[in-house]
Amino acid sequence: MRRPFAALLITAVTLLGSLHAPSAWAQNASEASIQELLEVTQAAKMMESMYSSVEDAMRAGMQQAAAGRPMTDEQRRVLDTLPRRMAQVIREELSWEVMRPGMVQIYRDTLTQDEVNGLINFYRTPAGQALITKMPQIMQRSMLYTQGRMATFGPRIQAAVEQAMREAGLQPGR
Repeated sequence: MRRPFAALLITAVTLLGSLHAPSAWAQNASEASIQELLEVTQAAKMMESMYSSVEDAMRAGMQQAAAGRPMTDEQRRVLDTLPRRMAQVIREELSWEVMRPGMVQIYRDTLTQDEVNGLINFYRTPAGQALITKMPQIMQRSMLYTQGRMATFGPRIQAAVEQAMREAGLQPGR
């Protein structure tokens, strides 16, 4: 009598557990459909546009960090070439060819086939294509907005860190 009850209990627990895991019932997205989604969303092109944004951001950050500091022509030359060299490393290490297999796996682990199909259908619409086309502008403006917001509370964060270090008996900057 105990065995059938234990088997029934295990079956019930397994079924109840699977009710909380929708992916147990949903079909995993195929690699072909994910590739289609990545093509329709122009993922490779977006990554390419990201590289120039990264280089521009690095250049601006370095100029800001060096502002007002006396530098030799050689120091300026080194600082001027560094963002391009760093962006080249990023291009090589994060190229679409390198990133694609991992991105496909992330999409497979995260989205069901029905979700991928729905996204493909959406991104083929005029609204979906408008979002794809305008996303780089949205991202750039969002980054500028976030940087502006961070500038307003950055000093408060720094003060909190310094206070915590004093409370911990550590001197900031050491």
